[in-house]
Amino acid sequence: MSIIQQSFSIDPQQYVPAVISAITTVVLFVVVFAIIYTLGKYFMTRAVETSLRQRNFDESLVGLAVSTTVVIIAVVAVALAATVAGFGVVLSAFAVLAGALALAVGFASQNIIANFVAGVFIVQDKPFVVGDWIEWDGNSGVVREIKLRVTKLDTFDNELVTVPNRDLANAVLFNNVANDQRRVSVDFGIGYDDNVELAREAIVSEGAEIDGVLNEPEPAAPVTDLGDSDVVLSGRIWIDPTESSYGAVRAEFVEAVKERFDAEGIDIPYPNTELSGNIGVGDVGESEGVTGD
Repeated sequence: MSIIQQSFSIDPQQYVPAVISAITTVVLFVVVFAIIYTLGKYFMTRAVETSLRQRNFDESLVGLAVSTTVVIIAVVAVALAATVAGFGVVLSAFAVLAGALALAVGFASQNIIANFVAGVFIVQDKPFVVGDWIEWDGNSGVVREIKLRVTKLDTFDNELVTVPNRDLANAVLFNNVANDQRRVSVDFGIGYDDNVELAREAIVSEGAEIDGVLNEPEPAAPVTDLGDSDVVLSGRIWIDPTESSYGAVRAEFVEAVKERFDAEGIDIPYPNTELSGNIGVGDVGESEGVTGD
């Protein structure tokens, strides 16, 4: 029995060095991490935040950059603390695994990254802001919300449209309310026998009476085309798109000019075609034909 007891005897003293070493390693890791993380976060985030704000970057981008900096500092602190504490082998294996994972995620999220980068440029360059009426690739809407991945817009039928930022960043985009003046142009056709000056006076005076139409530039109605059936005058009035609705002003302009033309007896012709020629009728059995120009 004494031999068996001796073979299974445990001496606690033999584990003391290992426990002390493990505790020392953990404490060293925690202390080094805390120092590096605290100092790095304090100095680096302040430097990044100050630098971006001095260059007038958008606050959302400043916040994103600061948050990203904090994450990077934490990763660097873990790596340095692990190296100092003697976790080099584990750290190497972790680095290889993290690299492979990052490569796989990168391939799987190309569209997400592209939209994110496009969102950063949209927020910074401000081709449009919330409330703007924009048009792109045959679509249009009023911007409701700009996120770093997508932009949400409301159509004029009150439908919500969510557009990836990459599509907006790569498209030819029209911002209809970016400037403080915008021209409203409507083509009006009159008959060739009608008085051009009378029609021009009607267009200009009716346009000037509409609420929201600016005095400068003045309303105008130059002749822009000689069509097959009409003489075309381009009615031109100017508005401040931030104060007046383009669609409402244009609709009122068209209706007012139509009523004025009716009152003045000015014709608004519609396309027509004249046929000239003769019809010949032959004897029975002969073919009948129609000739004309």
